[in-house]
Amino acid sequence: RELAAATDLARATGGPEYSESNLPKLMPWDTSFWVERLKEKTFDLKEEELRPYFALDAVLKGMFGLIERIFDVEVRDATGTVEVWHPDVRFFTLHDESDEGKHIASFYLDPYSRPADKRGGAWMADCLGKSEALGFDVPVAYLTCNGSPPVGDKPSLMTFREVETLFHETGHGLQHMLTRATVGDVSGINGVEWDAVELPSQFMENWCYDKPTVYGFAKHYQTGEPLPEEMFEKLKEQKTFGAGMMACRQLLFGMMDMELHSNFDPNGEETIFDLQRRMAEIYTPYALPVEEDRFLCGFSHIFAGGYAAGYYSYKWAEVMSADAFGAFEEVGLDNEEGVKEVGKKFRETVLALGGGVAPMDVFKSFRGREPSPEALLRHNGLV
Repeated sequence: RELAAATDLARATGGPEYSESNLPKLMPWDTSFWVERLKEKTFDLKEEELRPYFALDAVLKGMFGLIERIFDVEVRDATGTVEVWHPDVRFFTLHDESDEGKHIASFYLDPYSRPADKRGGAWMADCLGKSEALGFDVPVAYLTCNGSPPVGDKPSLMTFREVETLFHETGHGLQHMLTRATVGDVSGINGVEWDAVELPSQFMENWCYDKPTVYGFAKHYQTGEPLPEEMFEKLKEQKTFGAGMMACRQLLFGMMDMELHSNFDPNGEETIFDLQRRMAEIYTPYALPVEEDRFLCGFSHIFAGGYAAGYYSYKWAEVMSADAFGAFEEVGLDNEEGVKEVGKKFRETVLALGGGVAPMDVFKSFRGREPSPEALLRHNGLV
């Protein structure tokens, strides 16, 4: 649908070179450009317009409220009680509300960009892991982001993508901090198989599209006015824009990776580029590679990025995280008792068991069955 609309837009506004007689179909190098122009035309929503509604302190308060709501864990600001490596760094402690507020974990939050001495991106890393052998019972995590720092009287204002990233990394942190495994090599995120490690992080991202959660913190930092309803609706619509093409693209990459590492014969007649085209005919017949395409020469994920025979894990993690969130949807996101009950089960399985239990067994312990793609297809607007 979006590809057809992007083609129509190119023909209408791109000039004679995009006429049907000159160009029967968009070339691969044109497609992403015109799909992006279509997205801009359709939604007319720029990231900078959203920043005033996502002040960091408000987002943190809302996210911590969500964690307490679904996992029965209180997050307390303990900044100033420990040594930090930069004045911007904050320190928080986690307390189990079901165990008389017992201190069970802590984390450092380094939220702002510092181009001079800090690499870009966002990540979670373990500072101390739970380990009975080493006597560490209170895990500690690092959560690192690269948001915009406060300027003068203006607080740190986030893009919506940065809000999603914060929720994502916090999901990783929760798996590290809420573990009940006591053997260090399999506590928290340690030992969790590659295709399941993104489950908690992508699960947390789903809450960024839950209206009550978002409106708990999405308020203009000066006026206190809530995020306009039409902006939130556009954010949700943007999430599903082009979802079908993106799904096909990821399926192509995953299956092409698996085919290369399992069935490809370097001494056979088929070249890697023949294989690429053969797989594209299955998964992206609407966008076949041109003869000169050498994408595989730069597909570093599967040769130098740790995803050899594992690229499928991106899509598989989406399936599991969407299905996990689906458990909350099934009881009703406004059903407080139901949400707490499902959250408790998620905490006791996905977040607690660590790498000592096979991911499929962990998921089945939570969901009572194997993962289903139904929730992901629904979230992506494909059913």
